[in-house]
Amino acid sequence: MMPTIKYNLPSSYYIPLFVLMVRKNYKRKFILLLTVVILTGFSRPAWHPFHVSASEIEYNRKTQRLEISTKIFTDDFESVLTRIYKTPVDFSNKSRKLALDTLVTKYITTHLSIRSNGQLQRLKLFGWEVDHEAVYLYTMAEAVSFNPGDITVENTILYELFQDQMNIVHFIVNGTRKSSKLAYPERKLQFRF
Repeated sequence: MMPTIKYNLPSSYYIPLFVLMVRKNYKRKFILLLTVVILTGFSRPAWHPFHVSASEIEYNRKTQRLEISTKIFTDDFESVLTRIYKTPVDFSNKSRKLALDTLVTKYITTHLSIRSNGQLQRLKLFGWEVDHEAVYLYTMAEAVSFNPGDITVENTILYELFQDQMNIVHFIVNGTRKSSKLAYPERKLQFRF
């Protein structure tokens, strides 16, 4: 009976397996392994086939603030920060938290912006956390002169990495939620409440 393969192996495992099979003269297993290698094209499996971020922006009328949470896949976010700022990024390294705060602030404030009546609402990083495969960024903006009738959101998160990037934006004002998406190279969304 032929064994079943449950997982794709990274290409770095193929050569040691090949050597082991040749030494033990496992012709059937060799043919099966060769078939798997040919079908996978020596490539590593994709961790997530979609490149997407999600931002939720809520206008808090009491505090006159915009409260924003943004979810980005950790591996993608580490890659884009490494590429742009030319420094290795690892969100699991707690000793680099202050340095990461600086990089995250630079990135989010240059790739996500909100305007009301044409006036830029300046974002400030409140914090971030890693939860499994995603990084959650928490930002806010003072919005004293905010007009829910004229909102423009510009979102270019991860556009440096992926031409199939999609950024989903949810905007909430007075309990009413409106959602839209941007697909690369689209940059701006309009909301009116």
